[in-house]
Amino acid sequence: MPISEKPVIINGDSDRLSISPQQPQNFLKKRFKVFLIVILVGASFFAGSFYGRFSVSKSQTSGGLDTLLALNHDQNQPKDINFNLFWEAWNLLNQKYVDPSKLDKTKMIYGAISGMIKAVGDPFSSFMDPQESQQFSEDLQGSFEGIGTEVGMKNGILTVISPIDGAPAEKAGLKAGDKILKIDDALTTDMTVDAAVAKIRGPKGTSVTLTILHDNENTPKEIKIVRDTINVKSVKVDFKDNGIAVIRISKFGDDTDSGINQAATQILTARSKGIIVDLRNDPGGYLETAVNTASKFIPKDETIVSEEDRGGSKKEYKARGGDILGGLPVVVLVNGGSASASEILSGALRDDLGSVLVGDKTFGKGSVQELEKMTGGSQLRVTVARWLTPKGEYIMEKGLNPDIQVDLTDDDYSNNRDPQMDKAVEILKSKMN
Repeated sequence: MPISEKPVIINGDSDRLSISPQQPQNFLKKRFKVFLIVILVGASFFAGSFYGRFSVSKSQTSGGLDTLLALNHDQNQPKDINFNLFWEAWNLLNQKYVDPSKLDKTKMIYGAISGMIKAVGDPFSSFMDPQESQQFSEDLQGSFEGIGTEVGMKNGILTVISPIDGAPAEKAGLKAGDKILKIDDALTTDMTVDAAVAKIRGPKGTSVTLTILHDNENTPKEIKIVRDTINVKSVKVDFKDNGIAVIRISKFGDDTDSGINQAATQILTARSKGIIVDLRNDPGGYLETAVNTASKFIPKDETIVSEEDRGGSKKEYKARGGDILGGLPVVVLVNGGSASASEILSGALRDDLGSVLVGDKTFGKGSVQELEKMTGGSQLRVTVARWLTPKGEYIMEKGLNPDIQVDLTDDDYSNNRDPQMDKAVEILKSKMN
């Protein structure tokens, strides 16, 4: 399967569905790593990888889902499994359920598919019905309605990957690492990420109440958040004294390639002497965009990331040339909300250039998902590979440990202090002298 056929995600799900953790380029030709970016803005935290091949399966030529199921019952049934049990349950439900008006065959099939995928035990593989698929596509474009936070599963618990800067979730006090125990009155136990995103999303002006548990706290608290329209510009550049430029990347999305190109031009025009790449709370996005971004810093043909498929075969993604920022020292800021594509960039800058990572341990999203179009506008996200840093480190559930650990406390947050940025500036100044 040529990778150009489908998109690859390296990030998470979001209520905006950023990842997912998550560029106005042809989505059908992009690989992006998603982490199930539940940006709670209307989508999710795809802190994972997306192959997004987008090939149309043969099943799409059939009429309805129920017809499709019947047609494939005998044709595609695996020889080592008997599907009679499924059909027995299907028929019993249709024959005996007390309220036949509630037997929506399409929803029943959607539920069966979702349950099948959930049984695999991979939080980054999932089924999206047509509505969820539409929301997912909108989120990757960077505009949606919701609360503006990315969520994913960590150790089986629905967890905030990263709130979006300035979004309602951040203003209400949600932080990376917060555990979401309830959405309004519904417990999140056994709730899929996509189901959680669907409950968190909603029209501008409406509200949702989340019961959350902050890291290192024992008492849950309720936070009421009013939804709003979320517009996310993925790249921002700022300039500090002493010739230091700061590139803030919030996701690897549709506008990131153009944003990085503009930022690089600004940095060269300003004759900056060093760069801080701020990837804190960046849940990920397109693999191709992560590679393109790394190529601005890393010399051509150096390995940026490698993938290992189910058969153990490896494919390397190398820098593509045009490393116009390659002569400048770089310090990278990371935290627990840095996932997938942002972890790929962090690992590449450290392994290939010796860049220093400052902050907290990253999320730990080391798998690649492939996005498949299905019947009637549905899509299937399925994990197809693992990714490794240039030095061969597999970071799944481990994350990347910073070279210099610097905590950002609640008191720092409340008083607009940023000791992580301060340390990055200090390190960069020493490298520039």
